[in-house]
Amino acid sequence: MENRIQELRKEKRIRQEDLAEAVGVTRQTIISLENGRYNASLLLAHRIAAYFGMKIEDIFLFDEEE
Repeated sequence: MENRIQELRKEKRIRQEDLAEAVGVTRQTIISLENGRYNASLLLAHRIAAYFGMKIEDIFLFDEEE
């Protein structure tokens, strides 16, 4: 599953540390999400979407073929 976290974070000039703190995870988790090495839980996806004021599906791009 791809996501737009890095793109959105950079647009809004938000540091990885700040996003991590706001959603209750470590900076390493944000790095892993941005690099596609980790898929967010539903709870984390919801927190990230709420942080950016968006819907989950606008941030996390799900491909049914995967």
